[in-house]
Amino acid sequence: MSDSNVARERLRCAFAWDRASAFQAGVPCGVAGSQPTTSDETVVAGYKVVLRCLVEDPDDSSLQWSNPAQQTLYFGEKRALRDLRIQLENSTPNELTISIDNATLADEGEYTCSIFTMPVRTAKAIVTVLGIPQKPQISGYKEPLREGDKARLTCVTSGSKPAARLSWQKGDIELKSKNSEVSEDPNGKTFTVTSHVEFIVDREDNGAEVTCTVDHASLQNSDKATSQKIEVFYKPTAKIESIPNYPQEGQTLELRCAGQGNPIPQEFAWQKEGMNTPISESQDNVLIFPNLNKSDSGIYICHATNIIGTTEARYNLAVNDASPMQPSRSTYHAVIGGVVAVVVFLLLILLIFLGHYLIRHKGTYLTHEAKGSDDAPDADTAIINAEGGQPGGDEKKEYFI
Repeated sequence: MSDSNVARERLRCAFAWDRASAFQAGVPCGVAGSQPTTSDETVVAGYKVVLRCLVEDPDDSSLQWSNPAQQTLYFGEKRALRDLRIQLENSTPNELTISIDNATLADEGEYTCSIFTMPVRTAKAIVTVLGIPQKPQISGYKEPLREGDKARLTCVTSGSKPAARLSWQKGDIELKSKNSEVSEDPNGKTFTVTSHVEFIVDREDNGAEVTCTVDHASLQNSDKATSQKIEVFYKPTAKIESIPNYPQEGQTLELRCAGQGNPIPQEFAWQKEGMNTPISESQDNVLIFPNLNKSDSGIYICHATNIIGTTEARYNLAVNDASPMQPSRSTYHAVIGGVVAVVVFLLLILLIFLGHYLIRHKGTYLTHEAKGSDDAPDADTAIINAEGGQPGGDEKKEYFI
């Protein structure tokens, strides 16, 4: 292509912005590196979003940001729209970066970065604003349930964008929701989500926490949840305890009927098996026998009642014979003292025999020494005589009794 043709095509780019024709002529309108680049951004409502526009070769042209309504926000470093939430972050020939603080749902849309080459080149950035769901609300529980009833609960959350997801738990057990409904809020941008759950309750559910949890991208690895504590009324249970455990004739006996339930049983009635009428001596949940007799033996029944129903517990009373009088504490001490006295006496006897043995051996030695001194004229002869003795001499003996 001649220089005149190149100049002609450049004029066409300048006045007609006929990009396709320019490329066909082999002369691009503007420089290839003059195409700006941006990226889509997602922001949670109430937070800041940053829009960055980059260009490799600005070709001595300025960058500009415009909002979805095609209003200019910044032209280079110059502010064009008086919205103090929109701030300039960086402005160079190769970059124009702005930020929008406290983003709202109204800020959502397609933003345009433009560079004023011939022709003007643009890049789009789609800003998505996530609506934060409100804390869920649980309804449907008004009063305590009875064991075997079906609990029906509803959970609702509004303001989410996109629509949130709701889940249920009872304690650590996940509950499967019956169905979920999604409706658009009056603002036309956010959604209300409704979830329902049903389950049969038993006594193990009394005091259980049923929790509805919201899962949404705007919550950023956290969640919002609401719990409802449920109360379940159920039939009581009963158990009879004996005081003392091994009743004997002549003792005072108490039979206590321990009742558990919700609500706690407040009515108790005692009956002996084989008798049609209740026992008149009963007081609340305690049946007292002031002086047990063999004739009191038998099976006793406790009836415990609350507003849900009545249950019964049985106790087989067997009155034992009165045990012989057991030694008192002083008698026990006397027995111990007697044993100690016998041991001391035996030790004394042993000492006496040991002393008698030692004394007897000592007397025999003295007798030998005396025998030598009686027949000897002097002491040396007496010792010799005592050791060897004299043959034919009279032997003197001394006895100790």
